[in-house]
Amino acid sequence: MGSTDDLPRLLGEIRACTVCAPHLPAGPRPIVQAGATARVVIVGQAPGRRVHESGVPWADPSGVRLRDWLGMSEDEFYEPARTALVPMGFCFPGTGPSGDLPPRRECAPLWHDRLLALLPPDRLTVIVGAYAQARYAGDAPGTVTQTVGRWREFLPSRIVMPHPSPRNRGWLTRNPWFEAEAVPAVQARVRQVLAAA
Repeated sequence: MGSTDDLPRLLGEIRACTVCAPHLPAGPRPIVQAGATARVVIVGQAPGRRVHESGVPWADPSGVRLRDWLGMSEDEFYEPARTALVPMGFCFPGTGPSGDLPPRRECAPLWHDRLLALLPPDRLTVIVGAYAQARYAGDAPGTVTQTVGRWREFLPSRIVMPHPSPRNRGWLTRNPWFEAEAVPAVQARVRQVLAAA
């Protein structure tokens, strides 16, 4: 793990990034949260329009559902010393015909390794949605349903989840085992990690 002095500097660099500016219809506004002691690291997709406007990560219905799945209070979730929020793309990518566009491909290769190197090595990584799974659950490739279906194999260091977007109601209806079986185990592991912090 690097110096704790390096993390504020790196976060400043990330928040000032304009690499993708020509491709961002709403302009760059990198959104990230991290503290040197954060033992829960949530890797999501990219901020939506509402988050872009507020500057607060996961401040939308997806965030409400995610916190519910994890069994985390808002205070725990938004405390950088406990929880790092590291999307695959730090900026809102714009809207496409069927929802938000994918996270910009430049972002994770540019920033993730440097950022994660400054966080505790014994962290719990929560991998949310297909884009995060492609990078952080790549040792078990498959569809979101296949990957999340193997959720037990990733514990205790990783948790795989579908995206908590309201657009995924159909997925949750077709896969009731996720909320019945995986979510209670996920909540227990998150509580264990937070209690040890």
